[in-house]
Amino acid sequence: MSAEPALHFENVIVRYERDSPPALAGVTLSLAAGERAALVGLNGSGKTTLLMAAVGLVGYEGAIRVCGTRVTRSTLAEVREKAGFLFHAPEDQLLFPEALEDAAFGLLRRGATRAQAYRKAGLLLDELGVGRLARKPLPRLSHGEKQRVALAGVLALRPPLLLLDEPSAGLDPPGRRALAHILDRLEAAMLVATHDLEFAGLLCRRFIALDCGRIAYDGPDAAAVKRLWRMEG
Repeated sequence: MSAEPALHFENVIVRYERDSPPALAGVTLSLAAGERAALVGLNGSGKTTLLMAAVGLVGYEGAIRVCGTRVTRSTLAEVREKAGFLFHAPEDQLLFPEALEDAAFGLLRRGATRAQAYRKAGLLLDELGVGRLARKPLPRLSHGEKQRVALAGVLALRPPLLLLDEPSAGLDPPGRRALAHILDRLEAAMLVATHDLEFAGLLCRRFIALDCGRIAYDGPDAAAVKRLWRMEG
């Protein structure tokens, strides 16, 4: 296993407007290669902003490294080869009319033949429980089904770091357990932004809680997160 962190933030600050409070306020954290951590917090705490900063989707101050590569404008292509990003709204990353086309797109861009890409994408869709929808128009899928199609496209490329924004949203309890089982078999490091502590507990042994853009808790105790949420509520 590599000694290089899969993800490292050093005093990272993100501001969407010059005179407004920062969305991230001096965040420092490291995620080891192969480590899984849940990124938790109430709405507006900065979870999605943190994930987006990690792949250069928002500007930031400080330093961010993905598998040793500093996140800058000139390194975005390299960073995004190493980090698979799942948006909370799957419509933000689904590009094609049908699920199979979308799940195979990244593999085709990397030089796989159409047959190879479609075979691997089809297997992933099957594993994620949506193989029957491979040729169904994407607008007719539910949110949870679209999320799993988008995830198939991310997993197909086997990145060493996965940044997942609410991956269990729209799934029923059996679906959440099945997804956690699939993700648990992967070797990639994962930072999972979620409100679903039950799902997070199936996959992660570390919980990083954000509050107003700052780390309020970082440790193994999900109960501490629940206590923090009760205090904030």
